[in-house]
Amino acid sequence: MAVGFDIDDTTLFSTPVFYRGKQEFSPDDYSYLNNQKFWDKANCGWDKFSMPKHIAEQLIEMHQKRGDDIYFITGRTGSECNFTTPYLQKTFHIKNMHDVVFAGSSRDVYTKTPYIKEHDIKIYYGDADGDIISARQAGAEGIRVMRAANSSYTPIPQNGIYGERVLKDSQF
Repeated sequence: MAVGFDIDDTTLFSTPVFYRGKQEFSPDDYSYLNNQKFWDKANCGWDKFSMPKHIAEQLIEMHQKRGDDIYFITGRTGSECNFTTPYLQKTFHIKNMHDVVFAGSSRDVYTKTPYIKEHDIKIYYGDADGDIISARQAGAEGIRVMRAANSSYTPIPQNGIYGERVLKDSQF
């Protein structure tokens, strides 16, 4: 079967990338998240400062042993470079790597839903409420990966708020 993963705070602890971006592009607010120059830095090399989460290593290894197809669908804005896909492939030792899907974000549309549907993903792992909702809208099971308490992405979601499964000790 096909399974999907969010990237930030699900497979990678990427707070160093976002902290640096805020400092460099908009120290007084969060406008850096709408700045293509930030996304180009994040997607084209800064991810090397992100730490792989142990839970992601374990889940990806398990799904590969089962022969499942693995997709990464992120709410990030895409860039012209091709760093993130090979970085994730190398970091998680993925044999049959699909290109990362950069779904972008929206305040009124769950942008990951059509990609989860398109790839017939049955399980989608994510840390955010939007990940769980996107999965459900696509007919997949959304499983919550806990966000690390020291993540720069606040507020920390209320795990299990939608009755979804929550992976124990997955904040690491």
